[in-house]
Amino acid sequence: MRTINWKGIIYKSIENCKVKKEDDYLLVNSKIVGTFETKSYSIDYSLKINLNWEIQSFEIYAQVDTLKSVIQGNKIDGSWEINRGIRNEFSNIDFIDISLSPFTNTLPINNLNIGIGDETTIKVIYLNILENKIEVLQQKYIRIAECKYKFENIPNDFEAEIEVDEYGFVIFYPKLFKQF
Repeated sequence: MRTINWKGIIYKSIENCKVKKEDDYLLVNSKIVGTFETKSYSIDYSLKINLNWEIQSFEIYAQVDTLKSVIQGNKIDGSWEINRGIRNEFSNIDFIDISLSPFTNTLPINNLNIGIGDETTIKVIYLNILENKIEVLQQKYIRIAECKYKFENIPNDFEAEIEVDEYGFVIFYPKLFKQF
């Protein structure tokens, strides 16, 4: 088992994340607490990931101020069932992005294994916890050094150079997260 702790810089948060390898998958359990602008929040999430770093299922329990929400997703033959309903717009998507956690950047970084100077564009299920939204986003990863990636949303309304450790876990995500 590996435990990783992150400090959310802009989100004024602390995340305690545990990653455990089972027979043919990884289990991730994480807790986040923080405040952003006038909102206080707490999140518990669990992920099941195959050994290729593709998400297979997730459960997110969130409370933002007094609003509680639960998001459950299961990948079934390339389709996503989210909160008991098939969501065709998410078909054949292998990654999620939880807005308040840097952990989900590890999924494409470890799965894509792109060479230095190479880039790739992917689709993710973006879970915007503070706004209680789920949508498809395109993201680009460009590997600029052994342990550094340039990340971009497409269209490019956000970009950052993310530093990771030798296992692909975020060490520093400028203005957003820092491992401690």
